[in-house]
Amino acid sequence: MTDPEPLLAWYASLTPDSVTQAGKFYAADAQFRDPFNDVRGIAAIEAIFRHMFVHTEQPRFIIGERMAQGDQAFVTWMFVFSLRGVPFQIEGSSHLRFNQAGLVVMHRDYWDAAEELLQKLPLVGAPIRWLRGRFRVPMPAS
Repeated sequence: MTDPEPLLAWYASLTPDSVTQAGKFYAADAQFRDPFNDVRGIAAIEAIFRHMFVHTEQPRFIIGERMAQGDQAFVTWMFVFSLRGVPFQIEGSSHLRFNQAGLVVMHRDYWDAAEELLQKLPLVGAPIRWLRGRFRVPMPAS
């Protein structure tokens, strides 16, 4: 069984300088996918995290629940950051698949970009909130 804890500790303490350590955790041809990116390779994965540090303020991951079985793990997390001084937090999860050497070969992040981010933005948020309200099932008062 692969132990995801070293990778999760790296995420919990990620800094602009430690981004370059991705090769300790990811296979050379690893795939990383989230709602905005679908890339392969360590250089591309590092680019995503460098981009995160450039475009967000004080980003950090808070690792939550984790389950590991065989060569896979599933982890919940909270991504906390600010944009132009406004605090945000995104709740999500990651599905990780490891190779025989214990390196990540597939990393898929799951989070609702509309709920967790877009509807909170001034211009984009109003139409998304309106749509969510239109499709929400009304519940009777208890």
